[in-house]
Parts: sequence; C-alpha cells; structure tokens
Amino acid sequence: MSNTNTSVENHFQNIISHAKEYGFVFPSSEIYDGLAAVYDYGQAGVELRRNLRDYWWKSMVQMHDNIVGIDAAIFMHPTTWKASGHVDSFSDPMVDNKDSKKRYRVDVLIEDKAAKLEAEGKVDDAKNLIAKMDALLTASDFKGLNELLTSEKIICPIAGNGNWTDVRQFNLMFSTQMGSVADDSDTIYLRPETAQGIFVNFLNVQKTGRMRIPFGIAQTGKAFRNEIVARQFIFRMREFEQMEMQFFVRPGSEMEWYNLWKQKRMAWHKSLGIPENKLRFHDHTKLAHYANAAVDIEFEFPFGFKEVEGIHSRTDFDLKQHEAFSKKKMQYFDNDVNPETGKPYGNYVPYVVETSVGLDRLFLLTLSNAFEEQILPKEDGTTDSRSVLHLPAILAPYKAAILPLMKKDGLPETAKEIADSLRKHFNIFYEEKDTIGKRYRRMDALGTPFCICVDHQTLQDQTVTVRHRDAMTQDRIHISEIKPMIDKAVEIF
Repeated sequence: MSNTNTSVENHFQNIISHAKEYGFVFPSSEIYDGLAAVYDYGQAGVELRRNLRDYWWKSMVQMHDNIVGIDAAIFMHPTTWKASGHVDSFSDPMVDNKDSKKRYRVDVLIEDKAAKLEAEGKVDDAKNLIAKMDALLTASDFKGLNELLTSEKIICPIAGNGNWTDVRQFNLMFSTQMGSVADDSDTIYLRPETAQGIFVNFLNVQKTGRMRIPFGIAQTGKAFRNEIVARQFIFRMREFEQMEMQFFVRPGSEMEWYNLWKQKRMAWHKSLGIPENKLRFHDHTKLAHYANAAVDIEFEFPFGFKEVEGIHSRTDFDLKQHEAFSKKKMQYFDNDVNPETGKPYGNYVPYVVETSVGLDRLFLLTLSNAFEEQILPKEDGTTDSRSVLHLPAILAPYKAAILPLMKKDGLPETAKEIADSLRKHFNIFYEEKDTIGKRYRRMDALGTPFCICVDHQTLQDQTVTVRHRDAMTQDRIHISEIKPMIDKAVEIF
C-alpha cells in the first residue's frame, strides 16, 4: 500500500475513533461485541443528526409552499412490496469466498477493482470493466460474472485469493410475522425504503391538503436492508434513515423538474459548507426499470467519491403499479388549460421526480468534511496539536459552551445563570472541570463554535470572553450580546 493510501486510511480511522471518543457514534451492543453494520448515535451524534434532519426539513418543506410532509408507518401491507417490485427483484448478486467464508456483493468487488485501475491511470480499462459488469447484471448472467471475477483476478481481501463460489441472488428485505399465533400470521417486511409510504398516501395528501400539481411530499424515517457487504463505518448499514421527497408533476414536464431539482440539491449540499471540488454529479448509464433519468450527488470521502443523494425521474411507474395492485385509481384531475388543445388536461397519473438522501451518509459526509487534526506552533518554538470539527454553527451539537474560569469566587453561579438563560434558545454545554485550555480543546473536538469564559471581570462589568473555534481568536463582549451573536451565526435562510 502506498504512503498516500496509508495516510488516507489512517485519516478515516481517526475520524471513526474521534466519533466514538467524543460521543458521536458507538458500535451497537458493544458490551456484547457489537452487531455488524449497526451503530448507535451518542449524546453529541444525536444532536448533529437531528440538526441535519431539521436543516433538510426546513429547506425542503418549510421553505416551499407546495411541499408538505408525512410520517408513514414502517410496517406496510405486504402487497405494497409486491407492487413496488421489491418482493420479486430486490436482490443483489452475491458471491462467497470458500476460504474466508466471507460474502460479497459482486458489483462492489468489481467497482473496487475499477477504482484501483482508475487510480493507476488506467481510466479506459476501468470504464470497460464497469461496462462489462453492467451488461452482465442487466442480463442476469451469473456465469459471466463468475468468469469476470476470474479473468480480472479479483480476490477476497481477507483470504487473498479468488476461490469463489458460484454467484447467486440474495434478497435484501428483512421479513417478520404479524399476528399473535405463528400459524395464522402474515409475512410482512421492514420497509427497505421510505418512498412507498409516500406513494400509497398520494391521494390522501392531495385531497386533504388540496394540493395542486406540481407538488411534493417529503418524509424522513428508518429503512432496513439486509446488506451483506456492510462496511466503511456508517456509510452502509442495515438500519439507516432516509430523507426523501417525491415531487408529482404533469407528464411531459418531468425532465424540466428533474434538471431543476438536480441543481437545487447540489446547491443545498454546498450550503452546508462543502467545497465544490469535493462534490460531483454522476449520471447513471444503467437506469432502473422505473426511471427515465437518474443522477447521484457524490462526495469525496476519505475512501473515494461515493453516493450521498440520488435524484431520479421515476415516471408514473410507482403510482400505476399501486393502481394495478390495489384496484384504486391513482389519478389526478388537472383543470388547467392545455395551451395546445385549449382544453383542460383532465385526468392522468402524475409523473414523479424523487430526491433521496441518506441521513447517515450525510452525517458521515459532515464529519469527514469538518474533521481536522491541526499542528499549532507555540511561542517557545515547540508545537501543540488539536482535533477540531469545523461544523457550521447551525449543525453544531452545542452552539456555545459556558465555562467559568475557576470553580470559586461566584464564577460558577454567574456562568450557570448565563447558561440557563441561553438554554431557552440553544443547546448549551456547561463545564467546570479541568483547565480552561483543556476545556477549549474538548469543545473544539465537539465542534462547538463559541466558548464563553466567565472570569472575575464578568462580575464587575458583565462582560465575558468569547473564544472562536476556527480562528481561536478572542473577543470581549457584554452578556447581553451573546444571544444576538449566536442568532446571527445560526441563520440559514
């Protein structure tokens, strides 16, 4: 492995370690040695995650008068997943290594090989390899996939060899039973996506909300996939959260809306402070059966460019499928006048443009972009270091830390009064333990944008020292100026 690859891998491991050490992400059930590809969000992580979700919701729903939200149940009638195609076709080609006994998604193994070829400057070879894989996947040619693994000398990273089993399909949905008696129970599924909850509620929302085309329905919520190749920390998990919006449009106008949402969503990611060179579009060359256009927004993680959000033009596939399986009409009456005919558009099944972002991947994106290990020069010629999260203030788990300089002379009492007054408006961290320098470092690691130090001068003139996380500069302001300062920092619209 090259020094560059080693450095990147070390950086990613440092992010993972930082996430645990400072209460962002823990391995689930860790006292029982954990559960693969399942994670818990700690006290700092749950705040960052909630802030990301709220930021998305406000920009997607609150700032649009034609987009509303719902919260559909995780359990849905099993016919939902027959209509959507998940029961019959929601599966991935898998292969096992006979020596390591590890199972892999074939497309992931081949994509990793293509990424290595691209890194070596063999761009055409990488493109040809992906094209071959896509053709074989489209044709469900499992024998051909086995031959491709062999011809490309793709090996198991654990066993170090290509001693593969035959490629076969593996369904990704978790199933369970509903009912008090097993024999009488029906098989139902933990939803593998949140979108279907929106589609089956299309008419409910349209009629009760008196919504007119074009309009959107947004939802955030848990989804579950029995991922065999779950890896790269929280990038690919078995239990995850999606933030999706389905935008219902007039047939024939879908590409206009698709291109609009493509640009809107890229602009939204940049508004989080993500550098433009770390984001890119990746157009799908192989489209899902329901789509007539699809693109991913990819972010450059420490392990390469990977998908964070998908924008898809889903045509009218989903609503027509549910119409066919439920025997209920999923149509909209459009009384706007068609300029070509001079008559109302009338009844039709709307087309759909989807935006779908993974909250957990967005969380990892945010950590990866914000995390920095800095070497700081000191006046005596030596150096110091700090780990810092350069989080936008709106996303930071704690907006400010209130820190009394000492645990005496009335300083804690005054500091607590300030903290209590600010807690009505912001999530505030209060701490007395350790030297002020150590507390500053801890707040840097948590991504807290402001540290408010209460000292003896505070008791005299009601001023405090504000220490700014990124620049590490300090200002002296009046207590009454703290809230307006934070208000300004967390403005987003």
